[in-house]
Amino acid sequence: MADANLLTSITMAKSTLPVIQALRDTAQRLTTEAPYQWGHMGSCNCGHLAQTITNLTKGEIHARAMQRYGDWERQLIDYCPTSGLPIDATIDEMLALGFTRTDLTHLERLNDPAILALLPFERRNALRHNQRDDVVLYLRTWADLLEANLLAGIQLPDLTPSNTPAPLALEAVQIATV
Repeated sequence: MADANLLTSITMAKSTLPVIQALRDTAQRLTTEAPYQWGHMGSCNCGHLAQTITNLTKGEIHARAMQRYGDWERQLIDYCPTSGLPIDATIDEMLALGFTRTDLTHLERLNDPAILALLPFERRNALRHNQRDDVVLYLRTWADLLEANLLAGIQLPDLTPSNTPAPLALEAVQIATV
């Protein structure tokens, strides 16, 4: 897992609760048979994550995307935060939550090396970017990876009892009350 942690610190979304929750919510919606269509900008891998983050419908996301040429990968390459295009506003929201353009490009093809490294070999090699169950597995694995990174970064104070004797004043109170 150390290698995956190194990769995520360099190239992956922020390990924050909102990012992890967005991934889990998206996976859950896909699991409960939300309409999935890889060739539809609002119902594909990135489209479903965009629905979760922006609360836009699949139709609204698709309509925004159709104002500029290309699939999600092309939209991410051509992204310009000052373009005024609605799809760029959608991408802005996704980036503001903590995702990167690279994350979103990998999501559309299910090909982030750090996430794939955590999948069993047989599953990793059979993963298909346009299959609902594979998308769900990828999203959940990604959320688990970010959650592990988040938890690894939390340092709790040492709460083990120390070997120092109790203060004398406390001992005196305890003796006086007996």
